[in-house]
Amino acid sequence: MKNSYGILGGGSWGTALIKILSENSESINWYLRNPKNVEHIQNFHRNPNYLRSVVLNTKKINLSSSIEEIVKNSTVIILAIPSPFLDSELQKIKTLINKKTIFSALKGVVPESHLIVSEHLNKIYNIPLSKIGIITGPCHAEEVALEKLSYLTVACKNQHIGESMKKSLETSFIKAKFSKDSMGVEYAAMLKNIYALVAGISHGLGYGDNFQSVLISSSVREMKDFIKTIYKVKRDINDSEYLGDLLVTSYSAFSRNRTLGNMIGKGYSLKSAISEMSMISEGYYATKNAYEIGVENQIDFNIINTAYNILYKKMSARKCIRLLADKLN
Repeated sequence: MKNSYGILGGGSWGTALIKILSENSESINWYLRNPKNVEHIQNFHRNPNYLRSVVLNTKKINLSSSIEEIVKNSTVIILAIPSPFLDSELQKIKTLINKKTIFSALKGVVPESHLIVSEHLNKIYNIPLSKIGIITGPCHAEEVALEKLSYLTVACKNQHIGESMKKSLETSFIKAKFSKDSMGVEYAAMLKNIYALVAGISHGLGYGDNFQSVLISSSVREMKDFIKTIYKVKRDINDSEYLGDLLVTSYSAFSRNRTLGNMIGKGYSLKSAISEMSMISEGYYATKNAYEIGVENQIDFNIINTAYNILYKKMSARKCIRLLADKLN
């Protein structure tokens, strides 16, 4: 039986995934919370709020502001709802989702449980890990919109499910790969947002490329140690789903986490920086989760601790980065 895909979420990444899947699928289901956005897309074939340059093939897209309708009519669900709003939406479909295969395209943690999405689905909604997959980068939605060559990684414990999704995502401008390290890939996607925040803060404070190169190389080592603490399997941290995703998030002008960090480095308060951004910065929520994991395992992760001190303890960004600089090599 052919998969019927249902995308939950009308942000930039949800819109990018709709564009990608439209290349290979005859029919895709798409949930957007706001009925006015559904009507606008049906009439004008563009998302009014995100990736507005993308012309959507609405003949292939079944749009609805009813999450229950979309989930009922889909065999594979792709989550593209920002993590702060995810659980409230999942509550509406908790009796439906345990029969589905679910892929998370999020790069953060669920604030209510402090868990990455796959663990949240497994522990809170009793969905087997074998029916949960991850879609990650290195890839920015904005470049997908421009059809610039981009790379995706599909990770899943069930290779058949993962390979099927990989095939559906491959287009003339998207190359995809499969990984069995779903837990490692998802934690890497969470951590790279924290490191991008710190890179942004450093840039905002006036640190240059020389410092950034040492910061990012140190971040790679810290990521490797962190993931190994959580889930010890053989992996090459230099692969694109780990190092590549970290690099693009830390250096790109499209990175919302780097942007938030840059604003903080320039002197914005956290509250004012977040209020000026039109999109969610997942790194803020990920920092608390990663810090708590470090405390539980009695391991100091210097860069994560620095982000936590700035974001949650409201310590001076300039002082924190100066202290971090003395620990890097």
